Amino acid sequence: MDLLLWRHAEAEDGPVDLKRRLTPRGEKQAAAMAKWIKAHAPKGLRVLASPAVRTQQTATALEMPFETLNALKPNANVADVLAACGWPDGSTYGNAVLVVGHQPTLGRIAALLLGGHEAEWSIKKGAVWWLTKRVRQSKGQLVLRCVIAPDLIDSAT
Repeated sequence: MDLLLWRHAEAEDGPVDLKRRLTPRGEKQAAAMAKWIKAHAPKGLRVLASPAVRTQQTATALEMPFETLNALKPNANVADVLAACGWPDGSTYGNAVLVVGHQPTLGRIAALLLGGHEAEWSIKKGAVWWLTKRVRQSKGQLVLRCVIAPDLIDSAT
């Protein structure tokens, strides 16, 4: 299963967290990363997004259908997010899922899957971490396929 973790792009400050919108810079970050994702993502990618406005705007940049899940809201529980997207077997949404979400949850997911326990790992605004669960020689493996931030897109494409 492929699991792509996409942190929302840069957002404005505001008193109501769920209503915070992307800044003009954030809109550019989302557009650049969306272009990269569409060019590189696995076939059959399902996109899931938090209900927060900034994640909705980030996901919209992909110009693909996406589903909004309350389980992905800010400060979501790691286990709930992984269960919602069907990790590790793809039982819920298939073998390729992109989660558009928030810190610190996405960093904690990366830490858990790559390091074996939740920790406060930081994922840069607008960045994507791409993880793949596969079987080799009858053993499960987790592969970190890519970590890319929006400011690196021009040199990576």
